[in-house]
Amino acid sequence: MQIRAAETEDRDDIARMWHLGWHQAHAAIVDPDLVDLRDPAEFAARTQAHLPQTRVAIAPDGALAGFFMVEGDELYQFYVASARHGDGTARTLMTAAEAAFEVPCAWLACTVGNARAAAFYAKCGWRNCGAEPCAVETGAGPRTVEVWRFEKTL
Repeated sequence: MQIRAAETEDRDDIARMWHLGWHQAHAAIVDPDLVDLRDPAEFAARTQAHLPQTRVAIAPDGALAGFFMVEGDELYQFYVASARHGDGTARTLMTAAEAAFEVPCAWLACTVGNARAAAFYAKCGWRNCGAEPCAVETGAGPRTVEVWRFEKTL
């Protein structure tokens, strides 16, 4: 698996994966108004805005296997293609994400109720520091979501 900086030609694949993955993980646990805002166009715009901070995992067959975004001391986004769940891609991608930080301690927000992601982060050594409100970006302005804040000394 190759992990590299995202390029413009990766943008549409990232946006599709992010849209699908977000809805699979969050649609049942967040406010329905937020779900309504999370349409493909919003993910395309957000992908474009965060492309410089994005790294992608490319499978041997050339397909996008996953991606992550690092914003300062935050692991801002972390997604793995559903077809790659359970095959070690997530662990490989997390190792790359942790190596991408230029700070001694990083954090990430995991929506309260996203038990699968929370279990993975804990398995990777991230510590759940508890729940807190978090403003998330949307095309209609920030929305507040209750998240578990995870931290890790790198």
